[in-house]
Amino acid sequence: MLNRVYAICRKNIIAFAIIVVASLVGRKQPTLAGLIAVMPSTGLIVLLWLYLDDPGNFPLMAEYAKGAFWGIIPTMLFFLIAFLCFRKNLALPVVLLVSFLVWIFAAFVHQQLLRK
Repeated sequence: MLNRVYAICRKNIIAFAIIVVASLVGRKQPTLAGLIAVMPSTGLIVLLWLYLDDPGNFPLMAEYAKGAFWGIIPTMLFFLIAFLCFRKNLALPVVLLVSFLVWIFAAFVHQQLLRK
């Protein structure tokens, strides 16, 4: 039980560190921070954790990689809508609401298409 708690804490610390680094960099170089936030390190960490949790389950990791690959489209739509809304000087709550609604719709389509 203690090992499981330690593993969960370690995973959260790594994820938190990536977010903190991106936000600190974002103060000076927002485009670099955006790149850090979406870089494959998150995907790499998940692949490593999947492997460590279930070594040799390559079909699981292949399905994850497929979902991540096609999941780029809803994510790109989220940021495209956010970018366009910010260009129109819309308030942050409006930007987030509209962007997330588009992302949720695109994620739903993503899941429906990958089930076939």
